[in-house]
Amino acid sequence: MNLVELLERNAHKFAGKDSLRAGGKALSYAALWEEARRAAGLLQSWGVGRGDRVAIMSHNTLAFPVAWYGAILAGAATVPINHKLAAPEVAYILDHSEAKVFLFDGALAAVAGAVPTAARRAALDSDAPGFERFDRALAGAAPFTPVPIDDDDAAEILYTSGTTGRPKGCVHGHRNVISAAITGALAVKLDEGDRLLMAMPIWHSSPLNNWFLGAQYVGATTVLLREYHPLHFLQAVQGERCTVYFGSPVSYLLPLQVPDFDQFDLGSMRAWIYGGGPIGADTARMLAQRYRSDRFYQVYGMTEAGPTGTVLLPSEQVAKAGSIGRTALPGADLAVMKSEQEEAGPGERGEIWLRADSMMQGYLDDPEATARAFVRGWYRTEDVARVDADGYLFIVDRTRDMIIVGGENVYSRAVEDALSSHPGVAQVAVVGRPDREWGETVVAFVVRTRGARVDGPELATFLADRLARYEIPREWVFVDSLPVTPTGKVMKYVLRKQLAAG
Repeated sequence: MNLVELLERNAHKFAGKDSLRAGGKALSYAALWEEARRAAGLLQSWGVGRGDRVAIMSHNTLAFPVAWYGAILAGAATVPINHKLAAPEVAYILDHSEAKVFLFDGALAAVAGAVPTAARRAALDSDAPGFERFDRALAGAAPFTPVPIDDDDAAEILYTSGTTGRPKGCVHGHRNVISAAITGALAVKLDEGDRLLMAMPIWHSSPLNNWFLGAQYVGATTVLLREYHPLHFLQAVQGERCTVYFGSPVSYLLPLQVPDFDQFDLGSMRAWIYGGGPIGADTARMLAQRYRSDRFYQVYGMTEAGPTGTVLLPSEQVAKAGSIGRTALPGADLAVMKSEQEEAGPGERGEIWLRADSMMQGYLDDPEATARAFVRGWYRTEDVARVDADGYLFIVDRTRDMIIVGGENVYSRAVEDALSSHPGVAQVAVVGRPDREWGETVVAFVVRTRGARVDGPELATFLADRLARYEIPREWVFVDSLPVTPTGKVMKYVLRKQLAAG
């Protein structure tokens, strides 16, 4: 099956049912099909055809799925763009993907207008001075001409966050994307009665492929929240009687600060899904109590894999807090490898390898990076996990961030976790500096909490009974902030360059 077939089938099976809701407006499955056909016709009149790329940078609005499906129907691959990026970063993606059309939310006109690009630009559904409106042009669009779609045609180019340098474009075919949707639906047992709340950015790989398209696959309704806000989040769950939500751990903690949180009726929810980081046992108990629900799921996956990975089930949230689960989701295989030939056993550590039906076809125009990422058909995630006695996986680091001191492995994440428990540390990143005698030495970049005067010797003493001696940083760099990507991930390669520059 491809995405065009999915959309058309839904238009017949669930014709009058709400496919999407946003800001009090609704779009039925039949209406979504018609709007997408108009969008495809308009894009075709702009020269978009099979194999082209259409970039979309938007908040969570009805215009995003209409444009996204329109590009798919026209035979193009969509290029969802992080709406938090700066103009040079957007320009890189447009240039690298060779996008023919760049559609953007009118509220993002300042960035979109500053981007040098040959792509045709248009505002999606709100005014942007100097640009045409995509939605207004739909009414007079030329009729859509169906194009042949192969299940392995490129449907998406999803860009990574760029923590190691320039972001890479993960090419996903229709078959891959459908597989990721099925995986999401199966993970939390989505069905046509569900009402998915989409408050995280829809352009992210998991919200888009696992949850939005998972809901589309089963004929559920998706409620779009333009941007996440803790109060609006609570209001949407209560007002729209939502049943499923996916978000980062912090998106569950912020609403607890909303006055009268306990007065909101969240009883319609049957699946609270989180990803992007673990939740500790105490936090898991607290969230279950405050949200009056024991239906929390943690999911783990990679953009390259669709995403597809693992799930930590509700019954495991406290007993196995911090784990990403034990086995791969349906449609995927998982292995923890100590080397390219040997698998890790209980009590050992190794790199997580994934193999999945939703796996990308490769990195766009980068065969060397693609070849490095795979071994015998397995994708090397670069996540290092510890396997406990019951087979559950606990991520301890990234392979590229592991530091080797005198032959001993130092997991930077373990050092960062220990340092983060000090009240004087607001943020920390640990990297290795080449050392002639020891191979590498451990260096910590520390952002102090406001008013704190903590120094290196104090932190080293603090770590003395928490880490092995060789794990304790030998160098301390105190900074006002850490370099991060627009999604908040620390760019350690920048820190390593700072050390090398001396």
